[in-house]
Amino acid sequence: MKSDLTTTVLNFVLAALVILGVVFAILAMQRTSQLRGVTPVAMQVNSRMMMVQSLLADVNNYNAQAKSPEITRLQQTLQSQLTTLK
Repeated sequence: MKSDLTTTVLNFVLAALVILGVVFAILAMQRTSQLRGVTPVAMQVNSRMMMVQSLLADVNNYNAQAKSPEITRLQQTLQSQLTTLK
């Protein structure tokens, strides 16, 4: 009797673990699919951010020589927006 009960309990535990393994595998496949869809968009956004940062660095260099208050105000606005995006 005891052996049958132990075997039954262990079989249920094994079945539960197999079901959990299948569920986790399905979730992993779905998330991988979502990640593949988001990756090109993230790369494009990252590329544009690098271009904007490069342009901002060029403007900083220009403003170091020209000392324009309008450019300084614009730089501060853009810099605060860039830090909130990160």
